[in-house]
Amino acid sequence: LGVGTGWNKTEYTALNENFHNRGKRQAEQVELMRKLWTSDVFDYHGEYHTIENASINPRPTQPVPIWFGGSAPALLERCAKLGDGFMPLGGANDKSAAILAEIGRIREGAGLSMDGFGVQSQAQWAGGNPERWRAHASTWKDIGATHIAVATHQAELTDVDGHLARIAEYRDATA
Repeated sequence: LGVGTGWNKTEYTALNENFHNRGKRQAEQVELMRKLWTSDVFDYHGEYHTIENASINPRPTQPVPIWFGGSAPALLERCAKLGDGFMPLGGANDKSAAILAEIGRIREGAGLSMDGFGVQSQAQWAGGNPERWRAHASTWKDIGATHIAVATHQAELTDVDGHLARIAEYRDATA
């Protein structure tokens, strides 16, 4: 499950929510979701949510990994301590490498390993070619990416089969 707080204050205003506490609220909601996914019946009394005698059925049969997206320092800490993975917003560069190193430092300080912690980078099919895609994927792998999502929407219009063909072309070039 990918989660992010968003950047648009208008969305929070429309929901009658405080834009400035969205990160703390997100952390509480992750805790609450995990309780819903693993507990038969429970009560929850948080700063933002109160739930009495709650349960859901069916519950997931295995843990649901939660991956955070964003780049704010507070998000990096939340992601490192609560997350199972990270979706960086930047490119395959020194800034992204530094962000991933910071997540690793925070996890280590919290007694958490990077083993099994996923990092999903993004690649653009448009404007690329097999050589460029290989270089991009290699750089991401070197700085710690475990997954790559291939965006195909920035190129000329196509149908579903065309998008799938673009993804296959990228995959074959970087395999």
